[in-house]
Amino acid sequence: MKIKDRKTIIPWLILLALMLTWGSSFILIKRGLEVYSNVEVGALRICITFIIFIPFIKRFSKVKANQWKYLVIVGIVGSGAPSFLFAKAQTGIDSNLAGILNSLTPLFTLIISISLFRVKSRLINILGVIVGLVGAAGLLYVSGDKGFEFNLSFAIYVIIASICYAISVNVVKNFLQDIDSLTITAFSFLIIGLPVLIYLLFLTEFTTQLLNNDRALEGLGYIIILAIIGTGLALIVFNYLVKITNAVFASSVTYLIPIVAIIWGIIDGEKFKLIYLLWITLILFGVFLVNKKRRKKQEDA
Repeated sequence: MKIKDRKTIIPWLILLALMLTWGSSFILIKRGLEVYSNVEVGALRICITFIIFIPFIKRFSKVKANQWKYLVIVGIVGSGAPSFLFAKAQTGIDSNLAGILNSLTPLFTLIISISLFRVKSRLINILGVIVGLVGAAGLLYVSGDKGFEFNLSFAIYVIIASICYAISVNVVKNFLQDIDSLTITAFSFLIIGLPVLIYLLFLTEFTTQLLNNDRALEGLGYIIILAIIGTGLALIVFNYLVKITNAVFASSVTYLIPIVAIIWGIIDGEKFKLIYLLWITLILFGVFLVNKKRRKKQEDA
C-alpha cells in the first residue's frame, strides 16, 4: 500500500473505531444510571479517566505558557461538561435518542469554524453537513412514536454537549496543533480531575452506594469501561484525528454514532424499523461529502 493510500484510509479507520466506541457509550451510561445518579455517573467518568492519566503528568513540561488557557478550555468544555450533560440527558430520554441528537455536533463545528475561526469550506462539504443533518433528523423522527415530540427539557442537555464538543474540536485544531494528542487529553483530565474527585467523594452519595447497593460494583464496572475506553483512549485517538484531518471531518463521527446506538437499543429490547436504513444511508453519504476533497492532477508514481 502506497503512503498516500495509507494517509487516506487511516482517518476512515479511526472514524470507524470511534463510531463503535462512542456509539456504545450511551448504553454504558444507561447501565451506570441504573445504579448511580446522573451526577455520580458524570463525576465517576471524569475521575476514573483522571486516575489513569496521572502517570502522564510529566508531559506538562511540553506545554507552553500561552497554551494553558486553551487546554483548560478543552478540559472543561470538551471533557468535563459533556460527561455530566449526557448523564443528565439520559435520565429523561432513551440512550439511542441521545446518540442521534449528538449528531448535531458537525453542524455546530462548521458554524463555529466559519464564524469564529474564518475557516473556508467548500460548498460540497457544507452540503455534506446538511445531508448528514437531514439523515440524523430523519432518524430522530422515526425513532419516536410521536415524531419529533420528545422531552426537550432533557434533550437540550445533549444539544449543549454537542456545542461544547464543537468548541473544543475547533480549539484543538486552531491552537494546539503542535501538541500531541496524548498530552492534550491527559492535560484536560488532570486539570478537572482533582476537584471533581473531591466533589464525588464528599458531596455525593457515591461511597454510600458503593457500600450498600448490591449492584454497585456492576454499575461501576460499566462506568470504568466507559471512562477508560469510551473517554480516555477514544479522546486521544479523536484529538489525533482532528490534527491529521479537519474539525468538521473529525466531528462527523457523531453522524455515525446513532447507527451503533440504535443497534445497542435493539439488543436492549428496543424496536427496529426498516425505515432506519434509509436515514442511515443518508448519514453515510453526508459523511462522505464532508470529507470530499478537490482532485488534483498528479503525475503517476
